[in-house]
Amino acid sequence: MNLTAEWINPLLVGLVILFLLLTFVREWTKPDIAVILAVAALLILGLLDSNQVLSVFSNSAPITIAGLFIISAALEKTGCVGKLVQWIGGAAGKSEQKLLAIIMLTALLVSPFINNTPVVMVMMPAIITMATRLQAAPSRFLIPLSYATILGGMMTMVGTSTNILVDGVARDMGLAAFGVFEITVPAAFLGLLGCLFIYFFAPKVLPVRETLAQQFVGMSDRAFMTELFVPENSRLAGKTLAEAKLGQAGVSVLKLFRGDEIISSPLVDTRLQVGDRLVVHSKSSAMMDLHSSDLVGLQGNAGHDLETLRRKDAIVIEAIVGSSSRYTQRPIRDLDLLARYGIHLIAVHRKDASIGDVVDDFQLQFGDVLLVEGTATQIRRFCENGDLFALTEGKVTTPRQHKAPIALAVIAGVMLLAAFKVMPIEALAIIGVAVVLATGCIRSDEAYKAIEWPLIVMIFGMLAISIAMRESGLADMVAGCLLSLGIGLDPWWMLLVVILLTSTLTEMLSNNAVAVLMTPVVIGLAQQMGVDARPFVVGVMFSASMSFATPIGYQTNTLVYSAGNYKFSDFARLGLPLNILLGLGAACLIPFFWPLTGP
Repeated sequence: MNLTAEWINPLLVGLVILFLLLTFVREWTKPDIAVILAVAALLILGLLDSNQVLSVFSNSAPITIAGLFIISAALEKTGCVGKLVQWIGGAAGKSEQKLLAIIMLTALLVSPFINNTPVVMVMMPAIITMATRLQAAPSRFLIPLSYATILGGMMTMVGTSTNILVDGVARDMGLAAFGVFEITVPAAFLGLLGCLFIYFFAPKVLPVRETLAQQFVGMSDRAFMTELFVPENSRLAGKTLAEAKLGQAGVSVLKLFRGDEIISSPLVDTRLQVGDRLVVHSKSSAMMDLHSSDLVGLQGNAGHDLETLRRKDAIVIEAIVGSSSRYTQRPIRDLDLLARYGIHLIAVHRKDASIGDVVDDFQLQFGDVLLVEGTATQIRRFCENGDLFALTEGKVTTPRQHKAPIALAVIAGVMLLAAFKVMPIEALAIIGVAVVLATGCIRSDEAYKAIEWPLIVMIFGMLAISIAMRESGLADMVAGCLLSLGIGLDPWWMLLVVILLTSTLTEMLSNNAVAVLMTPVVIGLAQQMGVDARPFVVGVMFSASMSFATPIGYQTNTLVYSAGNYKFSDFARLGLPLNILLGLGAACLIPFFWPLTGP
């Protein structure tokens, strides 16, 4: 068969999209970079022009998402979510089942109004602490937390970026805008159904797993940070660290201060000089051995070769790498954690493996859990930097609690005014951002950091790819293929196929990417079937969020994956039947609210 122009263009666009999806699955590069490369390829091939690419910046969805990121961060900074977490601890008492129920109920009620990722990041440390208090494994609670936030985010148009994005693409294709609470009732039914399933089945299928700290830190031998000084007349002056017994097992010199010079991680053959100050990390048993050897004494006591200037208990915490961290995709050597913060990196946990010997070339990724050690002050500075989030010690930044009513009023105002169509949601989001910035609920640097810029870039790129799909005719061709495969099927069965297909793709790819690709396809499918496109668009909204069977389809799953030390199969055991249950539930509920009739 000769390929005509009407076949060549959609074929080329399809090949670019297939390569893009393969890049997502194989993780050859970061998703936002992959999307930029795909858009560039479409420009080079003449399948997009510059005007079409620039037109995506007029789409309101990314601006709305960015604004809601900032408002969500303002709610976090003012302690609104933290107050709820405190309430959870008091209400749960000593019952695991009660704690599970309250965690899910809280997440279900909060997530429709606040972005899912910060909700999970704020609640994770408290849940880990509460689980430890109950002598239960955090792995029994973190997957339910993630699932409940996903279910809650489905309930409003602003609860998840997926809903906003689908609405934006649908509006570009001529559909009427969705109301803020238009999807709330059916989504609430699905949310309650999902939470009931999790409540009864999670305790039966979720594993008991040790956290990274429990694996690596032995409570029987407490760690210490000690600062030692080489006094005059010390017999160790001129000797190496090894000869001074500072290179033995259980003892390591983290820093050596010599005048204005700072030597990080000095080698065992480094020779000591009078006046040197050493920051030493050791187990308590090793420090006792040093003291018993009469090498080390208190400052001012004569006759010792090393004097203790001060000794501090070392805190060992777990910290998770956030999605917007500037540490991602950078070698460990570039971070210079020891020199910059005085922090010792013990281990990294990623997916199914713990990495105890972290080499200099090792690159961090979103969702990695770090086991780090330092003093309380060093840990505080480390967390306040904002690129990592402490799990086992909690967030140490002081929330601006007195400004919490302002942040609450802003999110309530945005939701209500949008619901009554006083102003478009994108305009209200911009005004809301202005208010939280002007009133000091959030600082400007925090606001910029709150926006997940890689996600925004990826969304703009996917919108451009969506234009190429429509203009080349690929979207209509895919819709036609779906229609031909389901010849004679009732529209309800086609809706079920769309829901299951979208949900399956979301488990392997980014939920936002799948939403953008599927929306023009299902609109074309509905038009060819002669039925209203709205129920199919809602089906994409719901199913692009229903990612429960893998830890890679949704950001909150990725976060709890490492934090709970889960295995890939842990998600499938609970998530796969949940996907099927909610997929069938969505297919049954949607036609009651948006009839499958002609437009």
